[in-house]
Amino acid sequence: MCCKTSRRFLLLYASQKGQAKAIAEEIEQQGKEHGFEADLHCISESDKYNLISERDPVVIVISTTGTGEPPDTAIKFVKEINDKTLPQDHFSHLRYGLLGLGDSEYTFFCNGGKIVDRRLQELGAQCFCEMGQADDAVGLELVVEPWIANLWVALDHEFASKKEDTNHNEKSSSVCASTVSNSCIVSKIEHLKIEDSEVTTDILSKSNAYSELSTRVSQPSLSQSVPPLSQSTLNVPALPPEYLELIFQESSDQDPGPPCVSETSVFQVPVIKAVQLTTDEAIKKTLLLELDISKTTFSYQPGDAFNVICPNYANEVDELLNILGLLEKKDFFVCLKVKAGTKKRGAALPQHVPEKSTVKFILTWCLEIRAVVKKAFLRSLVEYTIDVGEKRRLQELCSKQGSSDYNSFIRDAGICLLDLLHAFPSCQPPLSLLIEHLPKLQARPYSVASSNLFQPGKITFLFNIVEFASHVGQLRRGVCTGWLADLVAPILQSSTKYDGSFIPEISISSRPTNNFHLPDNPSIPFIMVGPGTGIAPFIGFLQHRQMLRENHKDWIFGETWLFFGCRHKARDYLFEDELKLFVENGTLTHLNVCFSRDTPAMVQTATPKYVQDNLRLFSGEISRLLLQDKGYFYVCGDAKNMAKDVNDALVDILIAEKGVDKLDALNILATLREEKRYLQDVWA
Repeated sequence: MCCKTSRRFLLLYASQKGQAKAIAEEIEQQGKEHGFEADLHCISESDKYNLISERDPVVIVISTTGTGEPPDTAIKFVKEINDKTLPQDHFSHLRYGLLGLGDSEYTFFCNGGKIVDRRLQELGAQCFCEMGQADDAVGLELVVEPWIANLWVALDHEFASKKEDTNHNEKSSSVCASTVSNSCIVSKIEHLKIEDSEVTTDILSKSNAYSELSTRVSQPSLSQSVPPLSQSTLNVPALPPEYLELIFQESSDQDPGPPCVSETSVFQVPVIKAVQLTTDEAIKKTLLLELDISKTTFSYQPGDAFNVICPNYANEVDELLNILGLLEKKDFFVCLKVKAGTKKRGAALPQHVPEKSTVKFILTWCLEIRAVVKKAFLRSLVEYTIDVGEKRRLQELCSKQGSSDYNSFIRDAGICLLDLLHAFPSCQPPLSLLIEHLPKLQARPYSVASSNLFQPGKITFLFNIVEFASHVGQLRRGVCTGWLADLVAPILQSSTKYDGSFIPEISISSRPTNNFHLPDNPSIPFIMVGPGTGIAPFIGFLQHRQMLRENHKDWIFGETWLFFGCRHKARDYLFEDELKLFVENGTLTHLNVCFSRDTPAMVQTATPKYVQDNLRLFSGEISRLLLQDKGYFYVCGDAKNMAKDVNDALVDILIAEKGVDKLDALNILATLREEKRYLQDVWA
């Protein structure tokens, strides 16, 4: 509790990929300009704050990860506040505001924040500022910026009320006055004027040529704007303080190799099998990879996921080195230290950049160079841009007035640093700025598609090779899926049976345990919904169930239902032969398949189009399995559409079979989730 000022507030963040931390740091910076002192800590640093004795306002910024869980940094905190022995007035002294970050493409939007918000209120804490729910699917800043602006209003009321209570010993009556409603936020989005936290900049007089050019451009683009924005006075965010000092040191040619993942053990394992599961005519190419883990201590259960540690594309790294003028220094060691006298509070060296790393290693293994450029980074890039017109456009894109252009031309278009440097060739940022602003290159998670009982010492997973067009129409592949496809290409292209002469290796690590596992009791029935590559964990389930049936013939086993879907039966029906065998040997009691792009004539029968349609056909059986037989319901695959549609189908089934209204049906599903019997493994 280092901050002893009458306008101090405790500021906690819980971040998975750094967004919540960056927003908390922005709140801290703006707070100083509004006369507040933020005592900033990660929520996991419980030794640096104490909510039980906290008497100042508390502000929490928390993200959501997985299928609606709080981020890893908040797991301990959530576990502590969920202690059932805590009294209902445990936090009755606490007044807080909470900003949740989420993605509405997932079913449980902002659920990390909702979990903390709900539990704090159950323990007696009171909101002085209504919870904000920022949506990454449409742009976090649409809620974050007005929420922060109204935070200062709410905090002013808080401290005014405290002062009034101290001076006059009156009962507090400012709860309503200090509560900032979501409707207020929405109504003020277009009218907010944040004067203290921004620098008003008008460089029109310095860029007449740019202004005249912009009036001749009929349509805005990434690098060009049109009136009225091109002629507007801009409210540009304050310049983020730089905090890293970088020194180049000549190095040997040694390759440090893949970075270590500090939170878990990393295992380097060989890829012993690679198979293309779809035909060449399929819209998406699906690959299956099998890894040999027999010489490691890596262990897993069916339903688990694990991390694949991947590098950035070599050609993109080389292109970045060339643009930044670092080709000749690519093998130099980088020595980092915190700048003396930096204004960034709590500045520290990034833990994801190991000591004695070369320039190329940092860009290859440490930084997410494909990350969408954030506004704070844009603001910093302005200072390293020479051309007046380019400088003005970057200012527009990070300004309040340019929010619409930022969403259209950067966020929605997925513009990364490389795209930006091509569009603004006079921008030449130093490597230290990239390390400050680019997030850590994240390992990519994949669902296990095997059972350790069925194939000991091996682990299997599958994936679609992600392909998309950049903003200029250039074809790009997913960072990890494209890298894996290139890595195993010699195996796939082998015209004869693979002889093992080429054995690529990848680095993997385990992920925190989850609940997406088979029921402990084998007699409990379960339903699996997994279209496309969402079938992966269920192959592991069925392999495991088959081995249990073979090894324990006296056990009683419950029903197993699988709902699978794909576009075309002849092109992308994954594991068709294996599924038929599971049905024949009794492991899988009910297999229901649909093909969304096939006509009835193509598959010789009329089938539902999507898995949710198939679910509705078996509404009676599903209701019985879930409610009477206490079965489990698993969903794996696309969160954006499929998972929501499946959830809607379940609501319809409960309404039809139980005669309840929609609210009661939703409550039944909520109960199933609480009982860990409705489980999801979904991704956007």
